[in-house]
Amino acid sequence: MLLPFSFVSSFCFLGGAAFGYFVVFPPAFRFLIGYSSEFLDPMPAVSEYFSLALRLLLAFGVVFELPVFMVFLAIIGLVDAPFLIKNRKYALLIAFIIAAVLTPTPDVVNQFLMAGPLIFLYEISILAVRFFVRKPTSGVFRKTEQGNKDVTIDNE
Repeated sequence: MLLPFSFVSSFCFLGGAAFGYFVVFPPAFRFLIGYSSEFLDPMPAVSEYFSLALRLLLAFGVVFELPVFMVFLAIIGLVDAPFLIKNRKYALLIAFIIAAVLTPTPDVVNQFLMAGPLIFLYEISILAVRFFVRKPTSGVFRKTEQGNKDVTIDNE
């Protein structure tokens, strides 16, 4: 169980970092360079370039871990697919808040480039939770009044 989990997690992180570098980084860098005028010449230092690139790589790498994180939360019993579907509207709002906080530039394009994949990954998370996490079918678990043992009660 641990080996596939770590493989999928690494794959998601690398996919997010690649998305951040190849899709989001060029418009973000153009936005920062766009402040030039006849009185102001942009001269970014190498450290600033790498700082921007690293922040985008890490932010998108972590954001692309969302399906893995949701499956983990479903395995430990904190969320399930109906809960995720019911709270979709809040996830949309939180996606834009996270995008506004994590993107290093204040432009709307980069925020949409992060919020869009977040919303898509939320939908993937719902499908992954449905597919990978199964509910017990034999009954309902509850605590007994005498102690802390779990007792299975059949619904039939």
